[in-house]
Amino acid sequence: MKIRILGSAAGGGFPQWNCNAPLSRAVRAGKPGFLARTQSSIAASADGAGWVVFNASPDIREQIAAAPDLQPRADGPLRHTPIKAVVLTNADVDHIAGLLSLREREGFTLYATRRVLKTLAENSIFQVLNPDVVERRELPLSGTTELEGRDGPLGLTVETFPVSGKVALFLEQDTEANFGTAPGDTIGIMLRETAKNGASGQLFYIPGCAAVDDALRQRIDGGDCLMFDGTVFHDTEMADTGVGTKTGARMGHLEIGGPAGSIEALKGLDLGRRIFVHINNTNPILDPDSEAAKAVRAAGWEVGYDGMEVSL
Repeated sequence: MKIRILGSAAGGGFPQWNCNAPLSRAVRAGKPGFLARTQSSIAASADGAGWVVFNASPDIREQIAAAPDLQPRADGPLRHTPIKAVVLTNADVDHIAGLLSLREREGFTLYATRRVLKTLAENSIFQVLNPDVVERRELPLSGTTELEGRDGPLGLTVETFPVSGKVALFLEQDTEANFGTAPGDTIGIMLRETAKNGASGQLFYIPGCAAVDDALRQRIDGGDCLMFDGTVFHDTEMADTGVGTKTGARMGHLEIGGPAGSIEALKGLDLGRRIFVHINNTNPILDPDSEAAKAVRAAGWEVGYDGMEVSL
C-alpha cells in the first residue's frame, strides 16, 4: 500500500495568502528548511493504478499537478483520472472545497458520514457533482467499508470511528455551548490493504482531533503509521503571535506540546511511525530549527510535508 501526503497544512496553507507573520515571511523568502505546504489531504493506492483521495483540499488541482500518479495516463483516453474515490473525514472547508474542482463529469465514488453527506446535499453548489456521475456512499460512524470505484473494489478497506472534534466553522451555531457539534462531524480512519489473509499494514489517519481518550489510545495502539492532527503546538499560539484570537481548542484541535498535548497523550503506544499533518501557519514546528520542532523529533514524531510517501 502506497500513501502520499498531498497537503500537510491546515486551512489556508503555508504561507496563508494574507499572513505576514514571521513563519510565512520565511517560507516566502525561501529561507533554508522552510517548505511551502498546501492544505490537508492524502492519497493511497493498493496497486499504484487506482487511487483514493482522503479529503478534497481547495488546493487539489495543484496537488494533482505535483503527483504524476494522480494524473491521466499518457496512453489513457481523452478524459481519464486514476482517482477512483474520495473519502471525507469532516465537512471543514479545507476538506470539501476541492470537490468543486473535480466536477468535470468524471465518475468516482464519494464516501462520508451521513452528517457530512447531508451538509453537501443541502449546499446547492455541490450539485455540480452530479449524483448520476459521482455516487455518494455513507460511511458508518463505527464500522468497516471496502472502498470501491465505479469499476469495482480498489483493494483498500477503511475502518471508521468517531473522534472528538467540532462542527465545520460555516455550520457553527453560536447559541449552543458546543457550537452545534454532533456525532459524525469528525471521524478518524484506519486504512489497510484488503488482503485475503487479513495481513496488512495499518495507517491511522486523524487530521482533526480535539482530545485523546482511552478508547482512541487503545484503538490506534499497534498501528504501523499514525498521521495525526498537528494544527497547533501551543493552544494559544494564534493569540501569542498576534494573528488571531481563537485557541486550538476553540477550533477543535488538540495542541501538540504541554502536559495535556498530543505528544504526552499518545506517549507509550506501539506505533511504527508518528507523523503530524494539518499544520497551521502559526505552528513553530514549521521552523525545523525551533525548540518545538526539536521537541517533536526527540519524542519520535515526524513533521509531515507535501510529497512525503509511506509504504505499508
